[in-house]
Amino acid sequence: MIAVLCGGVGAARFLRALAGVVPASDTVGVVNTGDDTVLHGLSISPDIDTIIYTLAGAIDPERGWGLRDETWRAMGALARYAEVRPDGSSAAPTWFNLGDQDLATHFYRTARLAEGATLSAVTAEIAAAWGLGQRLVPMSNQRVSTRVRLRDDGAEVSFQEYFVQRHHAVPVSQVRFDGADSAVPAPDADEALRGADAVVIAPSNPIVSIGPIRALAGIDALLARRRESVVAISPIVGGAALKGPADHMLVELGHEASVVGVARLYAPIASTLVIDPLDAHLGRLVEAEGMRVVVTPSVMTTPDIGHELARQTLRAAGLRRSFE
Repeated sequence: MIAVLCGGVGAARFLRALAGVVPASDTVGVVNTGDDTVLHGLSISPDIDTIIYTLAGAIDPERGWGLRDETWRAMGALARYAEVRPDGSSAAPTWFNLGDQDLATHFYRTARLAEGATLSAVTAEIAAAWGLGQRLVPMSNQRVSTRVRLRDDGAEVSFQEYFVQRHHAVPVSQVRFDGADSAVPAPDADEALRGADAVVIAPSNPIVSIGPIRALAGIDALLARRRESVVAISPIVGGAALKGPADHMLVELGHEASVVGVARLYAPIASTLVIDPLDAHLGRLVEAEGMRVVVTPSVMTTPDIGHELARQTLRAAGLRRSFE
């Protein structure tokens, strides 16, 4: 069994590639929930939903999030109330788009959580409704919230306010994971990370996608103990993030936006870093940080590239029999 630490888009694409190499039932995605938010009274899990929609073949291919052939009539109708909303009210926000079909997922999740179901149980139900063969588990059943402090005015905002409302275009000075000091890994996530033959850190933002998972009690220690079977895929290629704010966020927080910077973050918990040929010249510097290097195309622009990335990653973790 292969466990994959997951953020959103990059992880979704890797899990889709992995499904072309090993049976879907042999993988478990442990998904970041630090991005989760509540809007309109609805419980929203963006990374979980992006992965489910991608694996189901329903993701909007241009946006990389939300559903294909989506409509936005409900969000459009909210504009009617903008002029009557009192100052200071958070009612009917329109900065975070929720498509009409997508709303059904949030309706279901919110109702089930209100009934007392765990996020793990609800995630399994939603995945089953979309016909997924791969298991997806949230990192925790307790609330952990990624909070971002803005450099310009010192304000602390939720990750979604930073990422969506402010278009991740403002510099940051700090990221913290509210609730992580008391939250524990979901039982099925903990079991997956302990029992997996290999653990893969997907090409997700090391700070705000993988960071919340690592912030949970015991996770880093668990990964460090099995470091030889943990392989990370760099989300930075040629000094830039393929999607999202990882590159400039790394720099703003005092790290290096390169595969070397990624290696410094992951060396305590992973033995190997998979990098793109564009960064092959930095391989020796990655090795100097204590990680082995595997060079293979990592920008999953075609299924074949994705499948080979998955194969090379599994080989790096010492797994061969399942796909050769």
